[in-house]
Order: sequence, then C-alpha cells, then structure tokens
Amino acid sequence: MITLESVDKIYNSGAINEVAALREIDLTVAEGEMVCLQGPSGSGKTTLLSVIGCIFSPTSGRATIGGRRISRLPDHFLTRYRRELIGFIFQNYNMLGHLSVLENITLPLLPLGISPGRREKMADALLDKLAIGHRKHFIADQLSGGELQRAAIARALINNPPIIVADEPTAHLDGKLALEIIDLLAEQKADGRTLILSSHDPAVSGHPRVDRVVALRDGRISSQVSAG
Repeated sequence: MITLESVDKIYNSGAINEVAALREIDLTVAEGEMVCLQGPSGSGKTTLLSVIGCIFSPTSGRATIGGRRISRLPDHFLTRYRRELIGFIFQNYNMLGHLSVLENITLPLLPLGISPGRREKMADALLDKLAIGHRKHFIADQLSGGELQRAAIARALINNPPIIVADEPTAHLDGKLALEIIDLLAEQKADGRTLILSSHDPAVSGHPRVDRVVALRDGRISSQVSAG
C-alpha cells in the first residue's frame, strides 16, 4: 500500500523563486490498484510520481510505501528502496542512446551482483514478451518511439518490482501504439502489481483496468473518481 499524508513538495524553499509543486496531498493507493493521475501541465503530476517513485522525498508530510516510511530519508536509502520497490517509466524514456537495448534494460541489475549471463536471460524473457527481442542488440538511438517505450517498460520490470510508476507513457505515440502500450501496462495489474500513471490521454484514464482517476490542479488533489 502507498500512503501519502499532508505531503508538500517545495522547490527552492525560502528563495525568491520558491515553487510549491505539491500542497497537502492525501492519497492512498491499495496493493494491486491501477490509478491514473490527470491534470494540466504544471499541476504536480510528475512531482507526485517522483515522490511515490522514491526519486526524492517530500518537503513535509508523511509518505509510506509497503509499510516503509520514505519521507525524509537520506538519498542513499531512497535509492535502495527505489531499486527494491519501484519500476519507473519516464516520459522521455531516459534510455542511454549509445548503449544497446540489452545494456539499457539490464542497468538496474548491475548493483545486484547478477552474472552477465543471468542478466541477459532475464532481459530476453521480458523483451520477447514485449515483442522487441529482435532489437536487443540495436543501439537505443536506432529505435522507434514505440520500441523505446517497450524497452523502457522492460527496464522498469527487470527486477520484478511490486509498483510501476509511469509518467505520460503514451505522450509520444500515435493512437494505435498508445493503446498497445496501455494494454501492456495493464497486464502488469493482472500480475498483481500496483500501477500509478499520469496521462492527458483519455484512452489511459478510460482503460477498463483503471480503478481510479485522480485529478490535480495547482499542486493539490481536486477530485478522485472511481472508474467503471
């Protein structure tokens, strides 16, 4: 379970350019739930995902993931929890263009001491499932947008995290590819994972596996609506 209580995130706190990205966020996401965040640009969606995804701690308030309090943790502990608990799919893929698909996907496994052969077998299983196994030796810069997104999903799943966080996963894709990617992500719910996505795409918020749509505006939750 993910629980946020009175969470604020302030950038440049106390400075003339201070920005309140999140204000008084109260949110609970149950294990196995699929939640879609919606809101205009600048509403706080990416910042909220970054707190949930252990990219950084909130400025104030309490954040708990899987029974572990992550608010106010030092960065090295956040990094460890992120490796254990979170698969993060970034809006701009965050693939290293000079590395192969295989090398990109197995990067999260390097600190775990897994042998190269075992890493490749783990990657092969995911790449085949996501229908891009034939691209594993291609440099990331050679992939199409849809292939990059599939590779990013594979990287997020490589160490079998219980939580998937995805920031605008269909933003750069056409309608057909967007539906394919959302279906792939929704399959993770069937495997028992928790998913939190942000999207402007009605195909995401209206997907039959989405349990709840949470709307943000000006860094606050403005509404929560159960889907279906």
